Amino acid sequence: MKKNPIVPYAVIAVLGILAMVILSGVGLNQMDEVQDQDDNQEEQGQGNGEGAADVTNPEEIFSQMCASCHGADLSGGAAGPALTGVADRLSLEEIEDVINNGRPGTAMPGGLVSPEQAEVLAEWLSEQ
Repeated sequence: MKKNPIVPYAVIAVLGILAMVILSGVGLNQMDEVQDQDDNQEEQGQGNGEGAADVTNPEEIFSQMCASCHGADLSGGAAGPALTGVADRLSLEEIEDVINNGRPGTAMPGGLVSPEQAEVLAEWLSEQ
């Protein structure tokens, strides 16, 4: 009697689907736990999300919100240009405008930081 050649593939497919269902359930449970922890931290004022950057510390704002595109040393990156000497190209008001509103036609989005943070960050960048 000849074995059906599709049976091993069907068994593998069923096991794969079963594994995905189990892992999805585990992931959903973990997602709920993480969300509960985040909610508790926010209630206690210990959040470490994007809004946690100190409004008065431009280096912290830059490292949390800008360095991934512009480089930790302002030298530029894959998605953003170098910001060293940006004050030679843009005025303080223009720098703040770009931070607040982004730059059309580029990867620079607006609104990543609050207007207060944008003002502090623009002043700091103009001195770099």
